Amino acid sequence: MPSAVPSTQGAQAVMRFGRFAAMGTVAVLILIAGVWASWATAQHVMLTKGRESGTVRITGCGADTCTGPYTPLSPGSTARGAVVIRKSVAVRKGQTYDVVVKPDGDEVVRSGPAGVLYAWVPLGGALLLASVVVAGGLRRTRVAWVMAGAGALLLTTAFVAVQ
Repeated sequence: MPSAVPSTQGAQAVMRFGRFAAMGTVAVLILIAGVWASWATAQHVMLTKGRESGTVRITGCGADTCTGPYTPLSPGSTARGAVVIRKSVAVRKGQTYDVVVKPDGDEVVRSGPAGVLYAWVPLGGALLLASVVVAGGLRRTRVAWVMAGAGALLLTTAFVAVQ
């Protein structure tokens, strides 16, 4: 008489593979979303060749943005009476910040080490979130701890740098 054990083991193997594939896909999608969200700003901060760079002194803030006069530092850059920067914990009225002008407009983003770290904050959050999926869904606790540590380090460093 044939035993039911081999079919049970086969079903368990298929279930393990299915869980691994599903949770692996979720973790990868979370990380891709973090990189995508970060790159929207990071490209302007990290790839500065040919971009206008200078400083902005914040003179006023609204609900979502702050404005101030732009003083150019790079050759070919022109002074502007007012540029717009997103309002965040990293921007305070009365302070002066190094910035890069986004192409085709008057929107700027912070530059330098603080700007680079701040641009990658979404990836830090994605690393923390994906670490939970990796630990719980994939049962890879060491990898999850490394991802969580990297995410926490990135977020902490960015917080310290923008202060």
